[in-house]
Amino acid sequence: MNEASRRVGDITAPTWIMARQQTASRGRRGKVWETPEGNLNVTLIFKPLCTPQIAAQRSFLAANALHEALSVYIDRRVLTLKWPNDVLLNGGKVAGILLESSGKEAFIDWLSVGIGVNLIHAPGNVDNPFPPVSLAGEGGGRVAPEDFLVTLADAFATHEAKLERMGFDRIRRDWLANAAKLGETITAIQGAEVIQGIFDTVDKDGNLVLITAKGPRAIAAADIFFGEG
Repeated sequence: MNEASRRVGDITAPTWIMARQQTASRGRRGKVWETPEGNLNVTLIFKPLCTPQIAAQRSFLAANALHEALSVYIDRRVLTLKWPNDVLLNGGKVAGILLESSGKEAFIDWLSVGIGVNLIHAPGNVDNPFPPVSLAGEGGGRVAPEDFLVTLADAFATHEAKLERMGFDRIRRDWLANAAKLGETITAIQGAEVIQGIFDTVDKDGNLVLITAKGPRAIAAADIFFGEG
């Protein structure tokens, strides 16, 4: 993603940038880890004419594309999508998404969609309720990062066309069709606040909607855990 932002002035069309190995990967809330060679580390950078709110919807679009790409190499029934930006394989985290954008006016100047997929290696010694797993380690096909990127880029373009033609509601419905724990009790943590409720839906703005003891609650950002904690 650093390289993508460095090159943004020279980019005239959507561009995928791949790192064969990363020693300072980053995710939400500044989490850092190493990514060995053999896994997928890519960033798509492009310049959609849209607001920051519309740009953020690409997180769901990217998750849908990842689900489609991974299902080429493993049974799609063992893949689920975890709000807001993870893909789970047999309950473990196999892929993650991170969005960055820049712009001072109503519309963004550029958007980068960072994607990491554990194709071969699953990071060890990670304190996470959704322990990392790899595609190969869970019985999926062994695929080179370059080949997986071709599959992913094609799926992303398909879902981008859906967004353009049918709007975010179609992207949202596609995402919900593969959502983990939909209709079940989950826990959202926002700072010191713990919110428990039934995962009802994702609304038109991409917020997680929980049915709590006090009624529906729309959540824009939180760490999510399954069950009642």
